[in-house]
Amino acid sequence: MTNTHLEPNQVRAARLAGALYLVTMATAIFNQSFVRGSLLVRGDATRTAQNIAGSEQLFRIGIAADIVTFTGVVLLVWALYVLLRPVGRNLAVLAVFLRLAEVAVHYVATLFSLGALVLLSGAEYLAPLDTGQLQALARASLSMHGAGLNLGFVLLGLGSAVFAYLLLRSRYVPKALAAWGVFASLLLSASAIAVIVFPAVSPFVMAAMIPMFIYEVSLGLWLLLKGPSVRLA
Repeated sequence: MTNTHLEPNQVRAARLAGALYLVTMATAIFNQSFVRGSLLVRGDATRTAQNIAGSEQLFRIGIAADIVTFTGVVLLVWALYVLLRPVGRNLAVLAVFLRLAEVAVHYVATLFSLGALVLLSGAEYLAPLDTGQLQALARASLSMHGAGLNLGFVLLGLGSAVFAYLLLRSRYVPKALAAWGVFASLLLSASAIAVIVFPAVSPFVMAAMIPMFIYEVSLGLWLLLKGPSVRLA
């Protein structure tokens, strides 16, 4: 089914979704690339602990950026639902559930980063554990955070694919952009599952995220600057 008319609330929701795509992408990249990318050292618990201790405020800002990202995703999902509910209510509800489950997983994953800070805090009740043990536990906690993010990506990809399919049916955006969204979303989900089954491929997952980055930024700009419109077949 294709709507031949757009309600004002759909147009407003589309503009909001466009802005949120860009904001959440920016905050996510800031934490994952700039903060975690500069502080976490793969396979080296000691250097990671030293980096976090030396830049604790930056690490905390990164956690706050993640909270902004996940909260922004909740608003994004609501905006997409308002925009796409007339196209296919049942599928829109499915996409909402998948994306909200993703957010829940990502919020829980964030607790592991906060846990790492607790382990490195030097609190008196941690005295029975030596420095090396605390650093190893902190690094393990950060690895659990990463595993939680990856698990959330499975749900993110599935939910995003459903929303992209609805955009394809709606013809609110160019068909090529919506079709690319279906492909990029499913690729992200498949790559996240591959990491669970074959951990050795994890360094290559970033390449699988590039199509998703292109899709979300392009869609965000389109919805924000041009807005949705009904295109005839």
